[in-house]
Amino acid sequence: NHTRISEFILVGFKSHPGSQVLLSALFSTMYIVTLVGNICMILTIRMDPKLHTPMYFFLENLSTLDLCYSSVITPRAALAFLLGRRSISYAGCASQMFFFSLFGTTEAFFLAVMAYDRFTAICSPLLYQLTMSRRLCVLMVLGSYLSGCINCTIQTGFTFSLSFCGHREINHFFCEVAAVIHTSCSNTLVNELVMLAVCGPIIVGTALVVFVSYGYIIITIIRMPSAESRYKAFSTCSSHMVTICLFFGTVFFMYAQPGAASSPSKSNIISIFYTVVIPMLNPFIYTLRNREVKGALKKQLKR
Repeated sequence: NHTRISEFILVGFKSHPGSQVLLSALFSTMYIVTLVGNICMILTIRMDPKLHTPMYFFLENLSTLDLCYSSVITPRAALAFLLGRRSISYAGCASQMFFFSLFGTTEAFFLAVMAYDRFTAICSPLLYQLTMSRRLCVLMVLGSYLSGCINCTIQTGFTFSLSFCGHREINHFFCEVAAVIHTSCSNTLVNELVMLAVCGPIIVGTALVVFVSYGYIIITIIRMPSAESRYKAFSTCSSHMVTICLFFGTVFFMYAQPGAASSPSKSNIISIFYTVVIPMLNPFIYTLRNREVKGALKKQLKR
């Protein structure tokens, strides 16, 4: 029978009090940088008419997603480290898992959509405006969120249908799917298979779209006649490639391999990269490697 408990205890990174204060300061600083960086990116894109293109439409939505993604995890973790209050209610844990899965899955689809956008722009430039219409861009964004909603509903529903028999300690700093599954006293084989069956194809499928798109992009860039054209094409893609490597590299080791739920302790450090570090770095990666964004940002700062 399902045992309803009132709360869980998050015990990830539990160590000396001095270390907890340091962790709190680190998470708080990274979150502030994430807020400032992504808000600046959103405002810069919205206020500059030159950036009202499909590429920057997706980038604006990625920044919004990163804000939401980080806000689900980082502030609460920083507060827990500082105050030592590691308990989270049953409903709070389910809500955190739901939104974490929603935004995480949506980001994977966003990166695939952005790769397709760059593929169309570089490999079929004459058809780009016709292919990447405003309607299609909006549908791609909505489709990404819908896919994320389906996945998070499945993951959260299956996880919280388990029995938890009084064992409340989650070996993580937030309610991550595999870590919560690991605390259950039920047979979790079905849940692990569901996680692998759902998350595996999402990660592999979106990564495949990315790598195929960039395979064609690289071939097209190599065949360009002038060095200036090759440099310009590569500069528009390099920042996206860095983000892809960071995101898919960490997520693959978490969810796209057998036994991911059996070792939650190793996932604590890996999880920091895609929940805290990547949302913080994305605005800098795209700004530093993009002349148009840097120019628009300087113009707004002068105003």
